[in-house]
Amino acid sequence: MMISPQPAVTRPMDKDFPSNSEESRLIDQAQAFNLPFWEEMPAEISAARFIGQVPLQFLKRHKIVPLEVNASTVIAVNDPTRFESIDDLKRLLMKSDISIVLSTESAILLAINQLYDSGRDTVEAFVQTFNAESYDRILSEIEETGDILDDAHEAPMIQLVNLILSRAIQDRASDIHIEPYQNSLKIRYRIDGMLASAMDLPRKIHAALVSRIKIMAKLNIAEKRLPQDGRIDAKIGDRSVDVRVSVLPTAFGERLVLRLLDKTQALLKLPDLGFNPQTVGVFSRLIQSPYGIILVTGPTGSGKTTTLYAVLSTLNSSEINIITIEDPIEYQIDGVAQIQINPKIDLTFANGLRSIVRQDPDVILVGEVRDKETAEIAIQSSLTGHLVLSTLHTNDAASAVTRLIDMEIEPFLITSSVIAVVAQRLVRVLCPQCRQPYLPDRQSLANIGLFPDNMEITPIFKKGGCPACMNTGYHGRTAIMEIMIMEENLKHMILKTSDSNSIHQEAVECGMVPLLQDGARKVLEGVTSIEEVLRVTRVLKTRSRKRVASPPVM
Repeated sequence: MMISPQPAVTRPMDKDFPSNSEESRLIDQAQAFNLPFWEEMPAEISAARFIGQVPLQFLKRHKIVPLEVNASTVIAVNDPTRFESIDDLKRLLMKSDISIVLSTESAILLAINQLYDSGRDTVEAFVQTFNAESYDRILSEIEETGDILDDAHEAPMIQLVNLILSRAIQDRASDIHIEPYQNSLKIRYRIDGMLASAMDLPRKIHAALVSRIKIMAKLNIAEKRLPQDGRIDAKIGDRSVDVRVSVLPTAFGERLVLRLLDKTQALLKLPDLGFNPQTVGVFSRLIQSPYGIILVTGPTGSGKTTTLYAVLSTLNSSEINIITIEDPIEYQIDGVAQIQINPKIDLTFANGLRSIVRQDPDVILVGEVRDKETAEIAIQSSLTGHLVLSTLHTNDAASAVTRLIDMEIEPFLITSSVIAVVAQRLVRVLCPQCRQPYLPDRQSLANIGLFPDNMEITPIFKKGGCPACMNTGYHGRTAIMEIMIMEENLKHMILKTSDSNSIHQEAVECGMVPLLQDGARKVLEGVTSIEEVLRVTRVLKTRSRKRVASPPVM
């Protein structure tokens, strides 16, 4: 017997859809079969008690999903004429009083992935099911390309690896650390740039866990003495994730770091990076230059590559030829020729850059200037009419000049080719749901260049802690930066000296907003905290501190 449910998200039949669309077809079928049509699933649904009864592959193949809505059992289907599939599912559920509704294929697949992922067993359950007998089966497993949520009924170790990956994606982790110690095995996630403990596992499962990941990354599972690098193409629900795997032998076994790159995320534009409108305007003018070098500097993990990709995304058009040489290629960009360096066949940054200039490029992105040879070719390319974008590992913008001179690049070549140096850091964003206003002491304000005398200090916020931010007080990150533009006075200074302090002072006199001052603005705007700004700029605090004007009170 069918019971017509009263769901929270039943869509009216008179909503306009294109005549040839899936929604239009489903509405016609819903009227013919006298069934409700759901354009999307209700907000409050559950299927936890169905997960052990129904194979995930069955649901995906037939585009059908069982749900509990308002204490009633509902089956959402994409094709109401698949009577056999509906009857088979009813038998699996061992229920007869089930309602049938129609829904789109995308809504059904999304519900399947969300429900089965959230209903998976805990880590402890996986560990309890692990035993010596399953060890041999784990090593014999062969990686299959597909959705890792489809392995719900596979060996416990496969399920554990899949759980580690899926939970990391859900928690917005950028890296997974698998660390063996004498009596323990720790899993840590890097979230918003900070490591957080995620799982504590028994030491005895370390070898099997590493072997499973090595199989997925197509690495040599017998080699345990040398470092190895590999990659995994994983599909987690409706998200495609590129996983870079690094294996390093340590005293207590192999240590793994997995770098996660969600390829389904859209490329950011410059305004999306968290820059203020004035900075976006300056940056936008710089990248319109027909030639010259723009360098982005900062330590590892400071968002340099993300900024350069945002620049490419802004510049990318059918009128411009853009070529990149990278290590590794982190995002695929339509309309951009991207080259992956390969030192094994002597395809280095320098050699690749020589070939790129013969491809008639307008814009060239070099992943990193690592040596004198690459720097010289980049400079020559900029002087012959190309806009060159690249990165350097320095603490601030002024130090980039010192670094190039250390590479034996002549100062006159630097001043004639480099048009700007951008230094940036990533600071965590205060969780808007739990941030707390407070009045900091004078010393704390002075540490970031804020002086209460003769200026109005707007409310300052500090971190709190709530479930939305996993009790960290922060959710997401944004950039602070300083842009050193090669003005004439600055060029004269660089020709006289390579001292980074002198160059920095001159750049500030020319109008550069230092990193610390940009961070102070973010504090006054309530975006981040004083502690965050000091954490990422602590090596720069000896620089001169300009007073920061308070933004208008909203």
